[in-house]
Amino acid sequence: MSASTFWFLAVGGSAAATHMAIFSLVQAHMWPELANALGFVIAFFVSFAGHRMLSFQDAGTSLATSLRRFGVTALAGFASNELIFVLLFRGLALPSLLALFLALVFAAGQTFVLSRFWAFRR
Repeated sequence: MSASTFWFLAVGGSAAATHMAIFSLVQAHMWPELANALGFVIAFFVSFAGHRMLSFQDAGTSLATSLRRFGVTALAGFASNELIFVLLFRGLALPSLLALFLALVFAAGQTFVLSRFWAFRR
């Protein structure tokens, strides 16, 4: 396993744990879809900082360019995440944390490809 892949998994896991923790803390106080969005917003900062400093430290793009591109990448990942979350939670009546976990796993693959080949292009 390459160092980039290791750090991507470690940072992604930390961001996903942050996302799920925030979701768990606030879901009783708002719609689950909004709790998912709040978790995403907070985890975004964990994810960007970790990926910029660890996963893609040899990025050939400026910090501002990486932030803009990663923002687009993350929003695309969140759109997939939210769609899958709603389908699993509302459509299939899976428990909210399970639906969120599965949605995060799906979005992680998409995010890696876009991050590696565009947001933090080497």
